[in-house]
Amino acid sequence: MKLNYTEQGDGKPVFLIHGLFGSLSNLGNLARALACDFRVISVDLRNHGDSPHDAEMSLLSMAQDIVELMSNLSIPSAYFVGHSLGGKVAMQLAMNEADRVKGLVVVDIAPVKYKDNNSNIINYLYNLSNVVIKDRKMADAFLSKHDVEPPVRAFLLKNLRRNSAGNFELKININAIKANYESHLSVAPQGEVFIAPCLFLKGEYSSYIDQQSLPIIKSLFPQSSVQTIDAVGHWLHAEKPELFNQIVLQYIREIS
Repeated sequence: MKLNYTEQGDGKPVFLIHGLFGSLSNLGNLARALACDFRVISVDLRNHGDSPHDAEMSLLSMAQDIVELMSNLSIPSAYFVGHSLGGKVAMQLAMNEADRVKGLVVVDIAPVKYKDNNSNIINYLYNLSNVVIKDRKMADAFLSKHDVEPPVRAFLLKNLRRNSAGNFELKININAIKANYESHLSVAPQGEVFIAPCLFLKGEYSSYIDQQSLPIIKSLFPQSSVQTIDAVGHWLHAEKPELFNQIVLQYIREIS
C-alpha cells in the first residue's frame, strides 16, 4: 500500500509513526525538531489520515507498508519513532526486518497484548460515522454525551473532513479498525529478538508500560532502556513537547 507521507530535513532518515486514531500531524513538533539534523519522514498509517483504506489491518500489514515506502524512497535502513500503535508497528518491523531498523524510540507502549482499552471509543466513532454530521459542534456534542473528555474529543475530531455533500465524515476507516482491533491491533508484536539500540519512553501517569511489561521489553529488546517523563500521561509529545523532543533528538544523535 502506498502510504501518505511528508518529508523535511536532510541527513540520516528517521521515520515517525503516529498512534491509533491519529495522523502524521500528531508528531509534527518532533518532526520539525529532528529536521535540523535528520531527514524526517512522517507517515499516515493505513486507514488513517490521507492514506488509503483497506479491510486488512494488522501490525504485520502496517509494518510491510513502511517497508514498501522505504523501498520506494530508496532507503535501505532508518531510525524509527513510534507512539502507541505506531510504536507497535515499529517494533513489529524491527522484529521481522531487523536490517531495516538502526534504532528505535518506542513511546508509551510495550510489546504485550493489551486488555480492551479502546473499544468504547471505537464504538462511539463507529456510531458517529453512521449519522449525518452537520458540523463539528454536533460531533463534539455526540462524544461529550458519552463522557469523552475534552482533550480526547479534540484529538478525535481532528479526523473530521467535509464531504461532497457539505457534511462531515471521518477520515479514518473506523469499520476496519473496529473489525481488527481485538484480533490484530491490541496484540503483541511477534518476531525475533531485536538487538539494536532502543529507548522506551513512559509517561508517569500512564499504565501502558508497567512493572510486568519491563522484563518482556528487556527480553525482546535487550539493548533497550526505559525512561519516564514525569507528570504526563499517554500523550507525552503533546503534554511536554519541548522535553520530549529534546530526549528523542539527543537519543537519536547518540546512536546514529
